[in-house]
Amino acid sequence: MNLPKDPVILLSFVNTKLRDQYPSLEEFCKSCSISQEELTASLSAIGYYYQRETNQFL
Repeated sequence: MNLPKDPVILLSFVNTKLRDQYPSLEEFCKSCSISQEELTASLSAIGYYYQRETNQFL
């Protein structure tokens, strides 16, 4: 899957997928064959961190 390169658009894309289709970040990354570490690093660079309790980046 090609993910958006812009981190703000990536944030919106990932949170929407997590809300609508995936019960966890792990499932999202596994389904899309992407590295969870790289994804979380990209979003932490703009100040967003995954919250397991709400299943979203805040």
